[in-house]
Amino acid sequence: MIEGLSHMTFIVRDLDKMERMLTTVLDAKKIYDSGERTFSVSKERFFDIGGVWVATMEGDPLSDKTYNHVAFKMGADEYEDRLQRIRSLGLEIRESRSRVQGEGHSIYFYDYDNHMFELHSGTLEDRLKRYAEG
Repeated sequence: MIEGLSHMTFIVRDLDKMERMLTTVLDAKKIYDSGERTFSVSKERFFDIGGVWVATMEGDPLSDKTYNHVAFKMGADEYEDRLQRIRSLGLEIRESRSRVQGEGHSIYFYDYDNHMFELHSGTLEDRLKRYAEG
């Protein structure tokens, strides 16, 4: 039986830059750093982001940017602060898709290795309710 999400892993060129992005934008807490050791396929670091285990491993970045992404929940009143944090790191912000009133607000952005992240203020329940209204 599936119990939930175990972890997410992102392959990155520069572990330090990714750590800076995760801690600055997503309030990540670093919980492990392999240093020069490799227990898996490369050097790695583990973070806790809102109770989710996120791993970063050193390696070749994604070659293309796509709409594949991971979304983290933010409070509705955090939009401007999070946007400023993203801009302060010079990260590329992707224009948000068109939205209907009531499904929350999102900020889409790419990290330094073409991974797309979203910060979203809505919930699944909000979205389903709004979609049911037509």
